[in-house]
Amino acid sequence: MKRGKKYIESAKLIDRSRLYDVDETMDAVIKSAKAKFDETVEVHVRLGVDSRHADQQVRGAIVLPHGTGKNVRVLVFARGDKAEAATAAGADYVGAEDMLERIQKENFFDYDVVIASPDMMGIVGRLGKVLGPKGLMPNPKAGTVTPDVARAVTEAKAGKIEYRLDKTNIIHCAIGKVSFGVEKLEENFNTLLGAVIKAKPAAAKGQYIKSCVVTSTMGPGVKVNPAKLGENA
Repeated sequence: MKRGKKYIESAKLIDRSRLYDVDETMDAVIKSAKAKFDETVEVHVRLGVDSRHADQQVRGAIVLPHGTGKNVRVLVFARGDKAEAATAAGADYVGAEDMLERIQKENFFDYDVVIASPDMMGIVGRLGKVLGPKGLMPNPKAGTVTPDVARAVTEAKAGKIEYRLDKTNIIHCAIGKVSFGVEKLEENFNTLLGAVIKAKPAAAKGQYIKSCVVTSTMGPGVKVNPAKLGENA
């Protein structure tokens, strides 16, 4: 793959032969972010599990202490009092059958999170084939299927993120913006990794955290020392 001049210059700042401590990692990621926009900082964690087995799934959701730096747009499926509560909490879109029809007929996807009250899952279930592939399908484990939709909206707006394995046993999550600085990024990172470590399946054997790489949107990856993540596997 051909790389641009900025990437090549940024890559020179990273020692690919070593594993960085967390604070060093965030500092290196910030210094190597050369784009003219405020780049997103992303974490990629490879786990020693097999996502094909139900007892080795790793999935959950957490609220990052400093949010993600992103304006999160929230769609809520609810009726009556719950719909009013969701609107009051700051939901961008609230509805029921009308939202189902809008998504089906207008290909409406101008939102980042979908939340539903349990009684709405009969409607939301019809959207599984379109919401699922986009990672937008509400799920009780992620706290996006809940009777307390107002709280879910507040958490989503505050920086709640979902983490889950992909088919290659890697978790990909954004933990903020380069402009956050080392301290805030480190706190968000530690919150995420703490949750991932706590979610270690009982069926997982051997080394749990295989590798962890942090990168900015346009920058090179920085390898984190797994032994410094609270899991000396």
